[in-house]
Amino acid sequence: MENNELNSGEKKLQCSDVSRCFQLLESILDGEMGEEGKEILKEKIDKCLPCFEHFHLEQAIREVLKTKCTKQPVPPKLADSIRQMIHDIK
Repeated sequence: MENNELNSGEKKLQCSDVSRCFQLLESILDGEMGEEGKEILKEKIDKCLPCFEHFHLEQAIREVLKTKCTKQPVPPKLADSIRQMIHDIK
């Protein structure tokens, strides 16, 4: 058992390899690791408080970005104007 893991099953308070773990968690959130990644993620966030917090922060940021960065319809006049400029350049 690592010296920063508590006996009662609580999460350890310090991560022994923060940058590597955060890269791993981001790869998993990006969907680059499939089912294997989901198991690794579950193990990490069950045992490590910094990984747990980073995962939830990263997940929240991604959700905000999804809701704020949506496709907006382009006004038809603007689209026509852009098409015309492209046509005139050619």
